[in-house]
Amino acid sequence: MIQTLTICDFRNHECSRIKIDSAKNIVLYGPNGGGKTSVLEALSAISASGSLRGAAPPDIVRIGGAGQFGVTVVLQNDTELSVSFELTDAKRRARIDSDAAPISDLSRHIRMVWITPREDRLFVDSASDRRAFFDRLVSGFDTAHTGRVIRLSKLLSERAFALKSGANPGWLAALERQLSDTAISVAAARVKYAGEINYFLGDDYSITISGMLEEKLANAISAADAGSEYLEYLSKNRELIGDKMSIDGPHRADFGMINNVLAMPVAMTSTGQQKSALMRLVLSHAKLLRARASAPVLILLDEVAAHLDKEARAALFAELDAIESQVWMTGLERESFNGISNSKFIYCENGCVYDK
Repeated sequence: MIQTLTICDFRNHECSRIKIDSAKNIVLYGPNGGGKTSVLEALSAISASGSLRGAAPPDIVRIGGAGQFGVTVVLQNDTELSVSFELTDAKRRARIDSDAAPISDLSRHIRMVWITPREDRLFVDSASDRRAFFDRLVSGFDTAHTGRVIRLSKLLSERAFALKSGANPGWLAALERQLSDTAISVAAARVKYAGEINYFLGDDYSITISGMLEEKLANAISAADAGSEYLEYLSKNRELIGDKMSIDGPHRADFGMINNVLAMPVAMTSTGQQKSALMRLVLSHAKLLRARASAPVLILLDEVAAHLDKEARAALFAELDAIESQVWMTGLERESFNGISNSKFIYCENGCVYDK
């Protein structure tokens, strides 16, 4: 896994270097604003999935710095992965062993999954937030999924514009066929992932997924038949309501999680129980990636101990010790991580890191 991390001009870090010394669990602790989450965010920049906090690259460049940032990791097999960005560029640039490479190629060497305090309310927040989180998990399993979701959004916008501008029916029909094909691909990837992740969740939890096309595919309707039905649905629903397009599809799908022990949706359980369920989902996702992909998996957990009582923390740390992935986690107090083994503690303050 990662042996060395170097961060330059990233958030409040001018230049920070962390040597892992073969530790499996890396704990970043220290005061608020010290730069703990920024370390996790820098690691997420090495992934093909985007940024841990969803920030655009220009917003990550250190204020007062050289107008650029760089993140480099050296893996256990001595492979070097790096990502850089300059304010004069439009996007991140990746290198693998010093050779320029597409960002997407990074997933061949390392895959990541992360959660932040923003996800603590995932099960009670909006369907759009859950859908985005779920699609990020699917993309970790199926790297082409992100492109499908982006294409779906683009085609929906093009169809709305075509309807508003009174487009030629032939052009609209061709656009709807592309939309139908893409929608089926998105829904199918979600259904496949849900089936895979439920195996790794075990008996205590299960994922549910709702959606016009997702439910059809989950009920063994073929992709071809579901696509034909959706294409017919699109052709019969071309009216605008209040100058807006109102249609169903994968862009309105949702997912949930059931606590099978309590026999109730996770959304109806306590805050601590929701956090435990979320942790179980993330760790199960890491196990799935380990089983299905050749690249090692990195788990990033920001403020991992929040909302967890002593018993829940002990159970989580036991799971982290057992999982075959390197885990980076943050917290305010070092004492919150008592009981976690094979660990390295890094103190963060004012954008600097210290072994202690």
